[in-house]
Amino acid sequence: MASVHESLYFNPMMTNGVVHANVFGIKDWVTPYKIAVLVLLNEMGRTGEGAVSLMERRRLNQLLLPLLQGPDITLSKLYKLIEESCPQLANSVQIRIKLMAEGELKDMEQFFDDLSDSFSGTEPEVHKTSVVGLFLRHMILAYSKLSFSQVFKLYTALQQYFQNGEKKTVEDADMELTSREQGERKMEKEELDVSIREEEVSCSGPLSQKQAEFFLSQQASLLKNDETKALTPASLQKELNNLLKFNPDFAEAHYLSYLNNLRVQDVFSSTHSLLHYFDRLILTGAESKSNGEEGYGRSLRYAALNLAALHCRFGHYQQAELALQEAIRIAQESNDHVCLQHCLSWLYVLGQKRSDSYVLLEHSVKKAVHFGLPYLASLGIQSLVQQRAFAGKTANKLMDALKDSDLLHWKHSLSELIDISIAQKTAIWRLYGRSTMALQQAQMLLSMNSLESVNAGVQQNNTESFAVALCHLAELHAEQGCFAAASEVLKHLKERFPPNSQHAQLWMLCDQKIQFDRAMNDGKYHLADSLVTGITALNSIEGVYRKAVVLQAQNQMSEAHQLLQKLLIHCQKIRNTEMVISVLLSVAELYWRSSSPTIALPVLLQALALSKEYRLQYLASETVLNLAFAQNVKA
Repeated sequence: MASVHESLYFNPMMTNGVVHANVFGIKDWVTPYKIAVLVLLNEMGRTGEGAVSLMERRRLNQLLLPLLQGPDITLSKLYKLIEESCPQLANSVQIRIKLMAEGELKDMEQFFDDLSDSFSGTEPEVHKTSVVGLFLRHMILAYSKLSFSQVFKLYTALQQYFQNGEKKTVEDADMELTSREQGERKMEKEELDVSIREEEVSCSGPLSQKQAEFFLSQQASLLKNDETKALTPASLQKELNNLLKFNPDFAEAHYLSYLNNLRVQDVFSSTHSLLHYFDRLILTGAESKSNGEEGYGRSLRYAALNLAALHCRFGHYQQAELALQEAIRIAQESNDHVCLQHCLSWLYVLGQKRSDSYVLLEHSVKKAVHFGLPYLASLGIQSLVQQRAFAGKTANKLMDALKDSDLLHWKHSLSELIDISIAQKTAIWRLYGRSTMALQQAQMLLSMNSLESVNAGVQQNNTESFAVALCHLAELHAEQGCFAAASEVLKHLKERFPPNSQHAQLWMLCDQKIQFDRAMNDGKYHLADSLVTGITALNSIEGVYRKAVVLQAQNQMSEAHQLLQKLLIHCQKIRNTEMVISVLLSVAELYWRSSSPTIALPVLLQALALSKEYRLQYLASETVLNLAFAQNVKA
């Protein structure tokens, strides 16, 4: 097809070359692609029962819905999809479109006149209220409203659409032949697939309201559950810009643009899109129609709440707190308890470093249960469990609490939270040093099928929970010296979560830490030192600790001691007990390597006391070994 601007010239919503502001005001309009779909439907009706097998008929019926709802695609791609379902029908459709495109204008006129016969008779081929029937009626109505000049331009566009499709089919055949001769069929095919996908994005015309809604819901679902199958950030933004060009007040497109900008960590564009989304909600009156004048206030308070969440994600805690205060003020004025509960949850996130934050969290869980908000209640329980784990509570109490949250998940079919709960259990067992239990929970999550049905046949297995479980799995193998197995897990992580995806930082840090440990074990301190920069960029505390370890290995004791002392004070301030114990172990090692084992003993005893108090078995075992070594050196 021609470009987006050229495909608009036969649009009924366009007069004198100017597109009306509300391009989605009409249900649908006729495009060359939709004429090809109409030909497919007409051929399916004309084909007898015996000509097409039951399995082919079933595949065609499954193909119809995405064809009717999805955006326009190239003719060669449409032929390919039909051929995969029914080769015989694909040939008939190709011949019919060719005769229409290479014939005269009256052939297209006659085709639309014959479409009405599908509804005639005592047993019509298509029911008027069915999905296909409604599509046919929309197309017939949209075509009948076209002027003669618009009909002629539509026919010209159909001819161009057919010529581009034929040209693409010939190119595909030539490329396939060339690739077969060169013996590089697999690589060429992958490149061909990419080019087809990019062409589909670039050649798709303006979408109708239903097509736009289907496209947005599909891409939003893919961004949530399987980002690798969604359009690339640049391609998706290009499509969204085209949508907004024809209808700037399309609020949902602004929200998807916000999600897309979050993928690439673009704080300015994501804030801009989020504010435009809520502005458009008010402008279109979508909120006020269902809620009266209250709709405006609802949009404002949820806009402030989402803005607080956005700032919190980027680490702008002061701005997040200001936005959250505004959301609380508006919600209190409107007596919106649901919004206040969300605000209370975010208040905990902003103040979770305070010692009394658990009181706020407990209150949030009780209120969420009272107002029937299982999602918030479950997240609150899991946050409370995480806080209690860091406070050194016993594992049996924590697992009992998680069992209560699991009951909520299964009762309300919250499959996403089931995944998070299992990932949480994996992390808790790792924290306590129980590698066997952590391995069991990670394997359970990886082998579990999602309960939630996702569009486009996507399984909900590319979420943050799966990334966390796989990272734990890689670290568990690396701790046992199985670096080859850990490398295989990381390779799978890189394929599942590409570097530009939003959860890629998890495996990047895991990969850098494993490489660092391996380099230190092999005595390659220069290589370990080069990895410190990457670790620091992803986690500053971890980076400073690894830098001190390298300095200590290189016998730069004074520099290492200064870094460790600063890090110890900082970790005690933020209550990072696990890192405090690790730093104490490094300080003790530094003392006995400096021929001062007597000074190392109190430090190791302090580390052992903390390990026992917080039930960190792995670190406790490591501390006991260091203590025995220090006593042996002293003797």
